[in-house]
Amino acid sequence: MARVQKSIEVNVPVFTAYNQWTQFEEFPKFMEGVRSVRQLDDRRLLWEAEVGGHEKSWEAEIKEQVPDERIIWSSIGGEVNGGIVTFEPCDDGASTRIHLEMSYTPEGFMESVGDAFGFMSRRVQGDLERFKAFIEDRGVETGAFRKTLENPAVPGGFTRGEPAR
Repeated sequence: MARVQKSIEVNVPVFTAYNQWTQFEEFPKFMEGVRSVRQLDDRRLLWEAEVGGHEKSWEAEIKEQVPDERIIWSSIGGEVNGGIVTFEPCDDGASTRIHLEMSYTPEGFMESVGDAFGFMSRRVQGDLERFKAFIEDRGVETGAFRKTLENPAVPGGFTRGEPAR
């Protein structure tokens, strides 16, 4: 599996940054190549995207979601991927550090070559920069999902550490 880790500071409070990130159906507005994200229920999302010149789709499951802290997901069908996004208030409380870790499996020669040349790393960085512009230009989130979703695979709920796979 390949892995990418990127961070960015956005000039909105953690509450606003987290709330906007939970609006998954808005992702095509700032994520390159994402055609659509459809929320099937509290935990499941259906993704359609262009990756390496090919149309791909997959279902992802939110393994854990803690308001203003983190969201952990993994694919449960289609493209193999998983990760964690965390939200940390900066010293001033008026801005937020977002850290995204993602694991994925490049498929085929072209995706492997693209990955070797840092294509996915640049794409993720660009997505974070577009998210920053999106939320800072708006100043307020387009919606919010504030429910805590505990990880059913871990007795007592929450985990820390490696992204879900």
